[in-house]
Amino acid sequence: ALYYCGTSQVFSESLSSIPATAMNADDDAVATDTAVTMAVVLGTMVAILAGLVAIQTRDTATTKNAAASPAGKSTFIADSHTQPSKHAYEMFALYYTPVWIGCFAIIVGFQLYESFTAATYDVVCVGLSLPYLLQPFVLPAAVFGSPDAKRPWYHRYATKANLWLAVYSFIGNYWYTHYFYSVLKARYTMPAHRLNNVPIALYFATHFYFSTYHVLSNACLRKVVTTFAPGLRRTVLFIGVVVVLSYFTAFMETLTISSFPYYSFEDRNMAYTVGSAFYGIYFLVSFPAFFAFDADIDTKKKRITLWDAFVSSCGHGMMILCLLDFVRLQLGVPLIVGDLEATAAESSGSDSALSWLVDYSSGWFGGPSSS
Repeated sequence: ALYYCGTSQVFSESLSSIPATAMNADDDAVATDTAVTMAVVLGTMVAILAGLVAIQTRDTATTKNAAASPAGKSTFIADSHTQPSKHAYEMFALYYTPVWIGCFAIIVGFQLYESFTAATYDVVCVGLSLPYLLQPFVLPAAVFGSPDAKRPWYHRYATKANLWLAVYSFIGNYWYTHYFYSVLKARYTMPAHRLNNVPIALYFATHFYFSTYHVLSNACLRKVVTTFAPGLRRTVLFIGVVVVLSYFTAFMETLTISSFPYYSFEDRNMAYTVGSAFYGIYFLVSFPAFFAFDADIDTKKKRITLWDAFVSSCGHGMMILCLLDFVRLQLGVPLIVGDLEATAAESSGSDSALSWLVDYSSGWFGGPSSS
């Protein structure tokens, strides 16, 4: 809600950050057209969802059960009685979300990134991801009484959920980023240690904001499932919510990062409109997949292992990769992966992961070091 209410303000600030000499009448017209286009697109999506909600029939079983038991109520968050493991994980994620968003807001708002080195980016992003990554081991109860505390670490829902998202985040950065480089001409130009021409810090940053995205998408999809009667109309609404959430999430990330000058697009207005749809392909697959992931953790009907979580994430990752490539082929854009010359030309003061390791080792053993 805060993101949505701040959309117009952030959009205006992102435009005002462009030097006045560079903003001519054509630029103003394009920016206005983009704002109008996005308002129409998002407004239409909301209107369609409202129409789909209006034709739904409330689940009478849920309504009756709600009076007798909390487990039968319509809910956003996983029920603490029937799904205590997911409930604790989601609550922990939601409580931590304002922390990492606040840290990013301070870094961007006060332009602290201007003094960041490659190592600083690594420290910040790794540090902000650790609460999620370490929670299954250090705080298995997740503050909200998760049954994970009584399970071996490799059977805990939080462990498997983190593995699923970590694998997905790695695939997304290692492979999908190059589709943004090729199709949208996106570039990261901050100092960075890189792996396959992608800043390593982003592999960790993706983990904590994908954790938030998927918990929020779980909430919306669960509200649909626990409120309305099963059937074709609810299925259509479920798909509609996935589509709208995917596009809206992608757009909001593109918009809110617009004030960070070291992530750029050749055409930022196209990035808002077409780019949001392109990025949204990720979530068309991952939102419903994560919602259904390990649904029986607390019923013991089926045990999902760490290997199952790994394979599931890899499989859905390949589905996304294929969809991205189908779009690229349709556009007729060549794909370039791991362009080392581009890395060197675009990233003044940055190092590849390999060169950083070599320099670090040389310095450690007394040899010459450029770092």
